[in-house]
Amino acid sequence: MNYRKLFKEHKVIRDLSLVQFISYFGAWFSNVAIYTMLVQFQSTAFAISVVTAMHFIPAIVIAPFSGAIIDRFKIKPLMLSLLFTEFLMTLGFLLIDSSEDMWLLLILIFIRMSSASMFFSTEMSLLPRLLKGPALQKANEIHSILWSFCYAFGMAISGVVVNYVGVKIAFILDALLFLIALIVFININFVVKESEVQDKIFRIIKDGFVYIKNNKIIIHLIILHSSVGLTSFDTLVTLLAKNEYKYVISVPLSIGISNAVRALALMIGPYYLGKFANKENFFYLLILQGVGISIWASLQFNFYLALIGLFITGFFTTIIWSYTYALLQENCEEKYLGRVISYNDMIFMLANVATTIFIGLMASSTSLDIITYIISFGFFMFAFYYRKVLQWL
Repeated sequence: MNYRKLFKEHKVIRDLSLVQFISYFGAWFSNVAIYTMLVQFQSTAFAISVVTAMHFIPAIVIAPFSGAIIDRFKIKPLMLSLLFTEFLMTLGFLLIDSSEDMWLLLILIFIRMSSASMFFSTEMSLLPRLLKGPALQKANEIHSILWSFCYAFGMAISGVVVNYVGVKIAFILDALLFLIALIVFININFVVKESEVQDKIFRIIKDGFVYIKNNKIIIHLIILHSSVGLTSFDTLVTLLAKNEYKYVISVPLSIGISNAVRALALMIGPYYLGKFANKENFFYLLILQGVGISIWASLQFNFYLALIGLFITGFFTTIIWSYTYALLQENCEEKYLGRVISYNDMIFMLANVATTIFIGLMASSTSLDIITYIISFGFFMFAFYYRKVLQWL
C-alpha cells in the first residue's frame, strides 16, 4: 500500500486530506497574524506567553468531554459544527482592536482551539472506522505530512501576506479558508456504524476511564506516543537563534530557516521510512531518533551545520508519531475510540508543555547542547520501554 494507491482506492481519504490541508493552512495563517498583532499592541512578554499557552490548554482541559462527545454523537454533523465554529472564531479576531481586548482574544482562541482539537480527535477516531492495517498507517502518515507542510509553508506565506496587506485582511483570508474547508467537507460521503453509546456524558467519561484502566496496552501505547512530545523544539530553536546565531544571521531568519528545514524533514521522512515501520523495527526507529537529536546537539555550535542536525532529527519524528497512533487505533475497541484518542492527545500535549518548560528552566543553568543531549537520551529510554511493551502487541 502506497499513498497513490490509498487515494485511488479510498476517495473519502483523499477528500478528508484536502479538508486537513485547508484547515491546517488556515490555522498557521492565524498564528502569524495573531503574534504580529500582539507586537503591534506592544504587548508584554507575559501577555504573549499567555496567548501561546492558550493554544495548548484547550486540548488538555476538554479531553474528557470531547472524547465522550465524539463517542456519543454522529461524526459528520459533529465535524461540520466544529469547522463552522473555527470559521466564526476566526472572524471574531476582527473585533480585536487594542491590548484592552486581550480577554476577548483569549476567549476566541480557547473556543477555536477547543474546536480544532476536537475536530482532530474526531477525525483520528473516524479513520480506524474506515481503514485497517497498512492503509490506516498510511492515512496517519499522510495526516502528519500535511501538518508539516502547512506548518512550514503556511506560516511563510502568511508572513508575506501580513507584511503586505495587514493583520485584518489576513484574518479575513483565514476565515475564507475555513469556509472553503467547510464546503468541501459537506460534500464528503462516508458511512460508519451508528454509535452504540447512548449514556449520559458523565457516565461515558467514567466508562472511558475504566476501559483505559483495565487495558494496560492502551496506557502503554499512550505513553509511547507521548515520546514525540520530546521533539517540541520551538524554545530551543528560538534560544539558539537569540543566543548563538544572531551574529551570523538575523534572529527571524534563523528561526524561519530552522523550522522550514525541520518541517521539510518531517514531510519526507514517512515517504522513505514508512515501509520499515513495523513491530520489529520500531525499536531501531526510536534509537535513530535519539541518535539524530544527539547529532543536532553536537552541531549546534554552527548555524549551517546545525541545519543538517535538525533535518536528521525531523526525519524520524513523523514516522514515530504516525506508527504509534496506528498501534493505538488498532488496539482500541471501536466504541471507545473517541475517548481514548482524546486522552492520548491530552497526554501528548502535556508532554509538549513539559518539554518546553524543561528547556526554559534548564537554559538558565546549563548549555543548550547539554539540554539537547538529555532530550536525546529520553528516546533511548523509550526504545527500551517499547521492548517491554512489545510482549503485549
